Amino acid sequence: MVSKRIFDIVFSIIGLLLIGWLILLLIVVSRIDTKGSGIFRQQRIGRYGQPFVIYKIRSMHVDTGAISPIGRTMRRFKLDELPQLFNILAGSMSFVGPRPDIPGYYDVLEGEDRRVLNLKPGLISRAAIKYYNEEKLLSEQADPSYYNDHIIFPDKVRMNLEYYNNQGLIEDFKVISLFIRRFFT
Repeated sequence: MVSKRIFDIVFSIIGLLLIGWLILLLIVVSRIDTKGSGIFRQQRIGRYGQPFVIYKIRSMHVDTGAISPIGRTMRRFKLDELPQLFNILAGSMSFVGPRPDIPGYYDVLEGEDRRVLNLKPGLISRAAIKYYNEEKLLSEQADPSYYNDHIIFPDKVRMNLEYYNNQGLIEDFKVISLFIRRFFT
């Protein structure tokens, strides 16, 4: 969809112009706080099952692997996700679409569920809004891996397939509107 790509380019540039200073500040704070580079890079599964590198602000100490207090705050407010504006500008992500996951999830889907791989990963989605506090939810489970693999992930796939079946700029604006209402009102 050309219009979706144009939307992504225009608004990622606007976003970077408006909050690029904040991203740089958070990178510097993270570098001091975590003793790392300030930027976290990780391979994720993208459109058509192709791997790509996602960018985040580092929130975990390099030496201990523990989430720092500043990192916890960044995660709570999703500030660690801001560098993904660069992923959107580069074309590996979109503003709206399934959140990209690590290998072993979307790339191993079978049958009709694989249609999710036809979508470009997104910064926000209905599933990401629903599971905004996923880390907290998982920490409350007796078996977090089981809960993620058998409850949360299948629900995300279901929701992302609904998006696949209704995709378009109107649906994207609905998802963006839900995100704004959920987090800014």
